[in-house]
Amino acid sequence: MTLSAPTPIREYSGVTREQFDREIRPARQPAILRGLGRDWPAVQAARESGEAAVAYLKGFSHADPVNAIVGEPEIEGRFFYTADLTGLNFARGKSPLDPFLDRLLRDRDALRPYAMAVQSIPTPDLLPGFAERNHTDLVDASVVPRLWLGNAIRVATHYDLQENIGIVVIGRRRFTLFPPDQIANLYMGPLELTPAGTPISLVDPVDPDLDRYPRFAEAMKVAQAATLEPGDAIYIPFHWWHAVDSLAPVNAFMNYWWNPAATLGGNPYDALLLALYSLRNLPEDQREVWRTMFDHLVFQRNGDPVAHLPPTVQGVLGPPTPELAGRMRATLLKSLSEKP
Repeated sequence: MTLSAPTPIREYSGVTREQFDREIRPARQPAILRGLGRDWPAVQAARESGEAAVAYLKGFSHADPVNAIVGEPEIEGRFFYTADLTGLNFARGKSPLDPFLDRLLRDRDALRPYAMAVQSIPTPDLLPGFAERNHTDLVDASVVPRLWLGNAIRVATHYDLQENIGIVVIGRRRFTLFPPDQIANLYMGPLELTPAGTPISLVDPVDPDLDRYPRFAEAMKVAQAATLEPGDAIYIPFHWWHAVDSLAPVNAFMNYWWNPAATLGGNPYDALLLALYSLRNLPEDQREVWRTMFDHLVFQRNGDPVAHLPPTVQGVLGPPTPELAGRMRATLLKSLSEKP
């Protein structure tokens, strides 16, 4: 079977905060923001050489060990599961940052290097002062950026529970994205064991096993992809699935996660787990009834479900308030504590 080639992600250049908020985010589509960080000192060093880029990073580093992961050469850079899906094919440990960076340079020409990564560490903790000298105005100053360092590694297709802007600092990265509605065609792995928190797709988009995962061909029909150079950025909307391939032996990436949703309610992922616990195994006719209730009350497919009620009696179905949120939380905790 011949797979469809991904559609190129729409590209922008010279993006301002006003354009991002007015045009790009409301489209709810991925976007490449070419050259967003081209003037960053770190990007300028990366364009000079790998040695210059590492030297620039070391100018902010410290001696405290940081979390790192490493995989044997046999995994060929792809952090994933073991063959039986009961474990992960990499180990976690700690290392001071400078020796880690030196190892990246030393292994550049190795035929079978170990896969190495320092992932998702708040930039102020990993490289104090780096973000002040290398920053973007597209997100609020309160959003703390995170750094990702490593060699030519491959991150399995996954989603984030926040919106995301990421900027390539060193090296090159290829992103392959799928819309949230492709979940059934991506063959999600276990919920209880994941490489980095959210579930991942079991399909390798570079070499998919279509005999085992035939619906992946449908996902590829709506896939979008792009390759980013130092200084280029990507915007990934909420819950879009994305695979990330680092294409250079030394690479660094800084991203900004944020969630504009109101904070009064609980975690939606917790609600999903509760639904799995309480609804998934009901008889089919009952699940259909609850689907109707969710569509009406939660997703409001029929409009405001309490528009016909006076505000004084809308209760938890009315506008959220701290008092209502606290009452609902207390009710849920009491209910869960009483159930076997």
